[in-house]
Amino acid sequence: MAIRFDGRVAIVTGAGNGLGRAHALGLASRGAKVVVNDFGGARDGTGGSLSPAEAVVEEIRKAGGTAMADGADVSNFEQVTAMVERATKEWGSVDLLCANAGILRDKSFGKMEAADFQKVLDVHLVGTFYCCKAAWAGMRDRNYGRIVLTTSSSGLYGNFGQANYGAAKSGMVGLMNVLAEEGRKTNIRVNIISPTAATRMTEELLPPQALQLMKPNAITPAVEYMLSEDAPTRTIMGAGAGSFAVIKIVESEGINLPESEWTPDAVAAHFAEISDMSKAKALQGAFEQTQKYVAQAAARAGIKL
Repeated sequence: MAIRFDGRVAIVTGAGNGLGRAHALGLASRGAKVVVNDFGGARDGTGGSLSPAEAVVEEIRKAGGTAMADGADVSNFEQVTAMVERATKEWGSVDLLCANAGILRDKSFGKMEAADFQKVLDVHLVGTFYCCKAAWAGMRDRNYGRIVLTTSSSGLYGNFGQANYGAAKSGMVGLMNVLAEEGRKTNIRVNIISPTAATRMTEELLPPQALQLMKPNAITPAVEYMLSEDAPTRTIMGAGAGSFAVIKIVESEGINLPESEWTPDAVAAHFAEISDMSKAKALQGAFEQTQKYVAQAAARAGIKL
């Protein structure tokens, strides 16, 4: 059965270009009513124009879909709240949210200004929080919501010159983990995409032959799946050039040391065992780590829990 979004209302941020545009067009082609949000600024977040969002809305309408343009700055909570309220008033709900908006202000850490670090966090991380916060109550009340956030390999694995971007993108994984847990009881599923594609954010970073493979619409199927009725929750999915993968944060089994060895020297001596990943697994919540450590300590002490 084909995945469809008939009767659903979606907000896609940063949808005037690149990935967001592809996501908006894809969702609309499968029946969703789409709020095409884009501040319309330059890659560094300066400026602003509704024209990019309006152009995408026109594309959707010409193809027979339903859409509205919105120029809210995602780093402004009042504007984001107004966007959600407008969509709800016009179409009755906001069921799907793809938080995709972003900017780049790349510099090596030694040369990075505090203002550039803050601005990137404000757009990516705080802006994503604002979008989720504005839509959350309505999703909870209707007992239905699907949210996809956008992380990056820069945040998951690191990339030179992107301390601001990497910090924001890794922060989104933490936000996703918590929202997925809190949303379970009201059928709100929250996932995150780690995309790589040829967009204005990456055009200067990739060679021409690679750019030809990295089409933005290659990411959209993963986003659509994670916004669908039968979506998973608390999943990090990587996507690019037609490749799709699931990313896990795993922890080694580790070892428990007796109190007499609670020293940095003992940690150094046992580091090979501590870092042995042969029994590593992905933990499902913060308390699972606590339970594991307590169980290991209790076993050493001969305490039955």
